[in-house]
Formats: sequence, C-alpha cells, structure tokens
Amino acid sequence: MNTASAPLDDDLPDSKQPESVAAVLKVFAILQALSERNETGVSELSMRLAMPKATVYRFLQTMKTLGYVRQEADSERYGLTMRMFELGAKALSYPELVDLAKHHMNLLADLSGETVHLGMLIESEIIYIHKVDSRHMLGMYSRVGRRAPLHCTAIGKVLMAWEHPERRDRILDGAPFQKFREKTITDRGEFLKELEQVRKQRFAEDREEFDDHIRCVGVPIFDRLGQPLAGMSVSFPTFRYDESKVGAVVTALQKAAKDISERLGCINYPAA
Repeated sequence: MNTASAPLDDDLPDSKQPESVAAVLKVFAILQALSERNETGVSELSMRLAMPKATVYRFLQTMKTLGYVRQEADSERYGLTMRMFELGAKALSYPELVDLAKHHMNLLADLSGETVHLGMLIESEIIYIHKVDSRHMLGMYSRVGRRAPLHCTAIGKVLMAWEHPERRDRILDGAPFQKFREKTITDRGEFLKELEQVRKQRFAEDREEFDDHIRCVGVPIFDRLGQPLAGMSVSFPTFRYDESKVGAVVTALQKAAKDISERLGCINYPAA
C-alpha cells in the first residue's frame, strides 16, 4: 500500500493505534508525499493524506527545524532537503559507489549527450541511485530513487546476467514479468535466453521494452568478490539512437565500469 495516499485518522483511539506509532506513520506519510512532488502546500498534503491541516503543519514545522524539510519563503510550499538524500545514501551497502561513479558518469554524458543512470538491486526491482541528465531538451524521464523492473531494463538485465544462478532464481520468483510495451519480454524462459546473450556480448540492451521511444545500453559493476553490485546505463530517445555510434558508447561504459569495479576490489572484469 502506498503510504503517501493512505488516509490517516488524526484521532485514532488508543485501542486501535498507540499514539507514538500513529505519529510515526504520519511523519513517514508526509515524507513519502513530499518525495513524490517537488513542492507541496499544507492544504494539498492535508487532502492527499486525509489528515487535519493543523497536524500536517505541526509535523512539517518540526521536520523543518530538524533540517529534513525546507519551506519556500515566497510560496510557503514545502519540499525535502539534501539531508534526506544524505540519510538515504547511508543505506547503500557501498556508500562510496556513487562517489566513484560520478566522474565517469559525467564523462559518459558528455560523450553521448544522453542520460546516464547508476542502479542497484532492491528486492525484485532496480532503484536508480544516481543520474546525470541529457544535455538535450528531450530525454528519458527518471529520478534518483525511482524503481524500475528487472526484466525490461538494461541495468536489470546486467544485474541478472552475472548473478549466481540460485540467487537469480529466487529474485526472479518475485518478478512479475509485467508487459509494459510491445517489445517487453514477459516469458521467463525467453528472459533467461536474453541473459545468455547479454553475457556473451558483455552489455545489455533495452529495446523500447520499458518506455516508449527509449533505448538503453548498460554494463555491470562488480564488487571485490566478483559479484554484480550495480549497473550503469546510457538512455537514448530512439530518434537519436545511431547504431554506428552506440559501439563507442558501450566501449566507454565498459571502460568506466571496469575502473569503478577495480576500485571496489574486483580483480577480473567482467566476472566469468
């Protein structure tokens, strides 16, 4: 259930919900709602969460004092601060990963002119933990913290292609193989064949399988044990996807991922 859209009764009796637990639920509902929109007012939050305006205002002011929420002086609307990002970054198993990848991702964005993503596995999905936007007006919509499916994204494919077979099976047991577009692979057997091709060519492709008119190429990043830790990809609108130039982008991706992996302790990229 989406916490941000769940009504929260401000006057739940003690028999149903301890006051302290109810307060925690309200705080996280507000944070979740703020994460879904850049700037939001008290009235809008009150309506979305079915929570009294006075309660919303009280929690927002407390979170503002603690440094997790900012308030725009001109509009009196609220948004999250970078302190929330810092808090989330500490949840990464390898907090240095983003720092190691930033420079390479900027270079890749300069080379390709397109959006570059860094993603990791979370349950049976991937989550974008860093991105560099395209220099063009038209590019792939995404945001740090957005989740995406494994079976129809380049990052998801490289993470699964080099995963240990037993763990991969457990992960895929929780994957719905939902059909997003005409070219989405929805059959598990076909997906496993796709992973064989990914390992053979040492990069993955998303051929308009998740977003219309978007193609992606991605490569894996490995940890010191040779396990797939993350994936890095470049996303192209189809009208800017040039087969004759993509090879150079893939080579640059592989070079960048190899350097990041080695800095994380991997001694054999890509892992066999």
